[in-house]
Amino acid sequence: MSDYMFMLDSHLNGDQSKVLAEVRDAAEQANLNLFLTGGAMRDMMGGYPIRDLDFTVEGGSIKFAKAVAHKAKAEVVSVDELRKSVELLFPGHVSASIAMARVEKFAKAGGKPQVQPATIHEDLRGRDFTVNAIALSLGKASRGLLLDPANGLGDLARRELRAIHNYALYDDPSRMLRMIRLKTRFSFAIDERTMLQYQNVREAKLESLISGASMEQELRQMALDPLAGEILKALEDEKLLQLFSPALAGAKLNLPGFQKWQKARQSLPQDVEVASHSYALFLFLLLEKLNAKERTQLIKALDIPRTELDAAGKLEARAKKVEKELTAAKLQRPSALYAILSKVPGEILSFLLMRSSQRIVIDRVKNYLQKYLPMAQEVTEQDVVGAEPGTPKFAKLYQKLVAERLDARPKKVVVEEPPPPPPPGPSRRSASFGR
Repeated sequence: MSDYMFMLDSHLNGDQSKVLAEVRDAAEQANLNLFLTGGAMRDMMGGYPIRDLDFTVEGGSIKFAKAVAHKAKAEVVSVDELRKSVELLFPGHVSASIAMARVEKFAKAGGKPQVQPATIHEDLRGRDFTVNAIALSLGKASRGLLLDPANGLGDLARRELRAIHNYALYDDPSRMLRMIRLKTRFSFAIDERTMLQYQNVREAKLESLISGASMEQELRQMALDPLAGEILKALEDEKLLQLFSPALAGAKLNLPGFQKWQKARQSLPQDVEVASHSYALFLFLLLEKLNAKERTQLIKALDIPRTELDAAGKLEARAKKVEKELTAAKLQRPSALYAILSKVPGEILSFLLMRSSQRIVIDRVKNYLQKYLPMAQEVTEQDVVGAEPGTPKFAKLYQKLVAERLDARPKKVVVEEPPPPPPPGPSRRSASFGR
């Protein structure tokens, strides 16, 4: 295993590792060259948590992605027929994209590009920013080989955003939104030439060419970021947030709600997996202060999927149901609390931490997240004896082991006290008086 593969393994959680293995095995069977690219590589090489997986294949991607989704029981979120890219949501709320290595040629600024298949090297040289133009080969023959034709690693070390070429923002003005998001998320500087390009694009008012689909994709990326509120504020300061909706300004930009969400996220354990549908909670907060007409206009302009809106709309009712259950239950043992909250997704837990007025609910959610969940995840599949993984018997035995671990009384540590010192004998002076 190369150093980069070892680094990758150390940055992935269990669900992400499973998805990577499934996609890699499928690519080998389909005889496709597979690479990990984009944000996943940027985050790994920059030392940040990997939020979603970006795969690039040299060859047909849509058919391959749909085959992977079918086998892994993943949801196909969206398909970009032009760019041959598919967004997937795997079990465990692992987001991933599978795209064709390509070159894009733009006849005019913000126009529809001409897309052609390409090698991975050509693909990387045509991307937006250098930090997003790093790839890691996952193929059997070259696994662990790092590709960095634009010196993205150097810009990561300098904490700088640099456009790959002088027309990156002209060709696709939606990259401006990405630039502001990445600048805010990482506190990166923008290099001088890229900033000049940005100013020229704004002066030409090319932001008006950004499509609703591109803006909706940016919302999805913001939802994954703990600094979502700060990114929205940065876009407002740049007068780019009005592209999403003119109503998102002043008190109707729900910054207090996003600040509470950011605080709630800090209660989630960093090294423990908590599956969460962040986009639903993001949309709930984004739409909360808007009236019915303003909501309809934003939803129509961005073409937000009905399934996502339904998830956001049901969020509060689902949270209240869990809150009622937590308030009524006696829960004498930790395993009883774990049994309830282990079935509750992360967005509901965050909602309760943000909005519940019941102190007992907040305390129980925090105890689950910070104490019981980390303890439960110390029990591994290897600890289960007498059943095959994936069977009902295995699940029952596993839950029994978890409950026993949670409910076990901590062993008392017996500290042996040193023996008392012997009584002092007569001193020489007192002995001389007896002579």
